[in-house]
Amino acid sequence: MLRSPSSSLSHHQRQRTSRLSVSMATPLATRGLPLASRGPPSSSSSSWPPSPLLLGRRPSRRLRSSSPQVDAAAAPGKSRKYRPSFADDLLLAFFRRKMVEEVGWDSEKPGYAGLMEVANRLMVKGKSASETEQAAVRVLQSLFPPLLLVLYKALLAPIAHGQLAAMMLEARATALSCQWLMGTCSVNSITLPNGKSWSSGVFIEKCKYLEESKCLGICINTCKLPTQVC
Repeated sequence: MLRSPSSSLSHHQRQRTSRLSVSMATPLATRGLPLASRGPPSSSSSSWPPSPLLLGRRPSRRLRSSSPQVDAAAAPGKSRKYRPSFADDLLLAFFRRKMVEEVGWDSEKPGYAGLMEVANRLMVKGKSASETEQAAVRVLQSLFPPLLLVLYKALLAPIAHGQLAAMMLEARATALSCQWLMGTCSVNSITLPNGKSWSSGVFIEKCKYLEESKCLGICINTCKLPTQVC
């Protein structure tokens, strides 16, 4: 049976149209499926499963540190709080008694709070900043035996232009024996004008004397400047 060319042509056109519709419908049918469920790629692909970049996903940015983890409770160990000992209480009482003798008045409050009121009275008693400084110098000098400061200035202070004395007493002795007054402190290195570095400085983390007095004038005139004179 013979077919006309027109009927054969229409048959081929229908097959071609059917294939085209199937190839166009396949991506539409698989759009709702996960990309990973489409099966492995062809043999020309380098690896499977595909990377997140090929899947259209943002790569994960999890950072892992090689350093050991630090406990949150032990982290703030840099700024430690100084806890006064029994010896510190004795030094506080001794220093307060000497200041009371200079002022001629004592506070009813105990401990460090009473000392601050006596220091405030010393500040008010002085008619000028210089007079207050001289009164504080007398208080500091009364803390030492009479000949100790004289021997210190005569024997130790001249050595190495005072650098040895500063390292032995003014730095280490202050850091060891005066934390009850100033708070936590330590010896640090300072650079001299000639470029050398000496461990003759005292680093105070947070000055307790200034914090409790709440007055910069009391700190300077009854502590900072008098200690430099002595």
